[in-house]
Amino acid sequence: MFVGILESEGWGAIATIIATIMDIPSVLVLVVAAILDFVVGDPWSWPHPVQGMGWCISRYSTLALDRIKSPLGLRLAGVGLAIALILGSGLVGWGAIALMTWMHPLLGMSTHILLLASCFAGRSLRDAAEDVLAPLTNGDLPAAQTRLSRYVGRDTQTLDQPEILRAVFETVGENGVDGVMAPLFYALVGVLTPIGSAPVALAYKAASTLDSMVGYKEAPYRNLGWCSANLEDVLTWVPCRLTVLTLAVLCRRPLHVLQICQRDAAADPSPNSGWSECAYAASLGVQVGGTNTYKGVVKHKPLMGDGDRPITVKIIRQGLTLNRICFLLWLLLGLGLQSWLLWAWA
Repeated sequence: MFVGILESEGWGAIATIIATIMDIPSVLVLVVAAILDFVVGDPWSWPHPVQGMGWCISRYSTLALDRIKSPLGLRLAGVGLAIALILGSGLVGWGAIALMTWMHPLLGMSTHILLLASCFAGRSLRDAAEDVLAPLTNGDLPAAQTRLSRYVGRDTQTLDQPEILRAVFETVGENGVDGVMAPLFYALVGVLTPIGSAPVALAYKAASTLDSMVGYKEAPYRNLGWCSANLEDVLTWVPCRLTVLTLAVLCRRPLHVLQICQRDAAADPSPNSGWSECAYAASLGVQVGGTNTYKGVVKHKPLMGDGDRPITVKIIRQGLTLNRICFLLWLLLGLGLQSWLLWAWA
C-alpha cells in the first residue's frame, strides 16, 4: 500500500527501492545479525557506526561550546545535534542498504545484517565483563582495576574486589537494556516500517551514544546535552520496562522483583538505569548502589535490592545469561508477532 501511494504520486524510483528493501527476508536479517553478534561481536580493529557517531558528536560539541556562550543558545544547538544525528544515522543506514540493494539484493541483505549486528552489544558486554573478571579471579587486583577503567566512568584505582564486582554487575544491568534489549526492541519495531530494522536500530543507537557523550547534568554539557539526555530517557522507557517484566517472569518471582523495583528504583536519578539495575539485582538476590567516585568527586547512589547474597563472579555470569535469554525470547516473540501480522494483513 505504502509503495503504491509513492508510485501514484510519481515517486517510482523511490518506490522501487523501498519495495526491494521490503522484499529482503526480515526474519533472516534479524536471525543472522543476532548470530553474528553472539559469535563475533564488535572486534576492536573493525570500523563501527558508533565511531562515526562519536566523531560527529565530538566535532559538533567542540564547535558549539567554543562559539556559543548563552545557555539558551547551547540548548538550541543541542536540539539540533540530537535531531540531526538521530535522523541522519537512520537515513545513512537506509541509504547504504538501498544503494547495496540496487547493486545486488545479496549485497543489500549483507549490509542490512552487518549494520543491524553492529547495534547489538551482547557479545561486547560479555567480553567486557570477562575482560575484568579474568585478572580478578587470578588475584591480580591492579590489572582488574585498570581494565575496569576502560568500561566505567567511576574512579577504579582504589576499588577492592567487592567494589569491582559491583561495578561490573551494575554495568551488565544498565547496558543489558541500553546496549542489548533496547536496540533489539527498535529493530523489531523497524520490521514493521518501510525502512527496515537496521535504520531504526541505528537511530536509537545514535540517541544512546549522544546520551553517553553529552547527556550530563554537569558542565560543560549541562545545556548542550539536555535534549539528548531527555530524548534517550523517553526512547528507552518502554524497552526498559519490558525488560524488567521479562526478568521478573524469567526468575519465577515476578511479584518479588516488581515490588523491589517499585520500592527502590524510583530513588535513582535515572528513570531507566535504576530500573534495569534494580531488576537484575532483585532477580539474582543481590544489592547494587552505594558510594562511587568520579574524577575525585564522591557521589552516593541509592541502594537497590535486598542483598540476600554477595555479588560474585558466578552471579555476574548469571546476569549475562539472563541477558542472552531475554534477547532470545524477545527475538522469538518478535518474529512470531511479525509472522502473525503478515498473515493478518495478507
